Amino acid sequence: MLLRITYPGVGAIARATGGGPVLRIHMSGVDLSKVRMATRPDALWETALSFHRLRDRRGSAVFGKWRTETRCRLNGEVRLLSAVIPPRGYFPDFLTPSQENGEPYGIDAGMEALRGTPPGRVLAELALLAAERRDPGRFPDGRAQSVGRLADALRSYHRAAVEPYWPHIRASIEADRAVRGRALLDGGADELLASLPPMIRWRAPVLEADYPVDRDICLDGRGLLLQPSFFCRVTPVVYRDPGLPPVLVYPVTHSRAPVFAEPGPWLGRLLGSTRSTVLSAIGNGCTTSELALRAGVSLASASQHACVLREAGLIHTLRHGGSVLHTLTPLGGSLLRGGAPLALS
Repeated sequence: MLLRITYPGVGAIARATGGGPVLRIHMSGVDLSKVRMATRPDALWETALSFHRLRDRRGSAVFGKWRTETRCRLNGEVRLLSAVIPPRGYFPDFLTPSQENGEPYGIDAGMEALRGTPPGRVLAELALLAAERRDPGRFPDGRAQSVGRLADALRSYHRAAVEPYWPHIRASIEADRAVRGRALLDGGADELLASLPPMIRWRAPVLEADYPVDRDICLDGRGLLLQPSFFCRVTPVVYRDPGLPPVLVYPVTHSRAPVFAEPGPWLGRLLGSTRSTVLSAIGNGCTTSELALRAGVSLASASQHACVLREAGLIHTLRHGGSVLHTLTPLGGSLLRGGAPLALS
């Protein structure tokens, strides 16, 4: 049964104070102790959210090249997926299954989990979607063959839209994890929650976020999984069904450098032992000050080298408090390995 947990007056309070709709996640001390970061990107969340981005003209600096390339590879998946993933708003929870511990599935295991969704749940969630869209005749039914066709379309779309870019998606998630990990080490779960992107605000004991509608969620001692997402944009996403493992999917901060960079004329600028040393020194992530110490160069020199590496698409740079944190992109890692192929797992 699908429920929406709300508290009396929260919408009225938001309107009275002039603010927009807010998601409020209420945490106990036990919940705070169980806050954790996802270990990797979630293939199914990225697939579903990328379908939003495909039909969204905004964010062209990040997604423009990806949209153009992806549309050339599609073969009719859009029509079926459009029936269950509208351009905005609710889409069924069963499209993004998670394991009991909340950790993401890989794409193949996730497809199997999707195919195994009980028919009653499929029907209930599709009925909820139909009610919200007011066009109940457009959706597949809950029979296994219908869910199977939907899974096939989703898997085919993933191959076209997500799989070719998986190393870049993974690198963006790893860069975000590095920032959150620093925050956790510096100040525990409180600092971790306070470090999340600006649309999310930690006002203990409530984690607030910009959201399309007013909604309150109580974790009831289950904790919260933080899932950074490459294709999530503007506001975070949560499951509609409060009985599912609590997860907050939030957008990563995209670098100003080219998102899907490829080798080009900038390679000539990278020749030389000092810059190679700087690139190697970044390792699993470091601040500019740490980079200067590791590479044995001045702070100004480290900053200059990092700027060139960032413009070349070899590192991500994200702000962490009063400093910035540099991490390698897939291209930077591949260059250090001597051009080794980039794995898609």
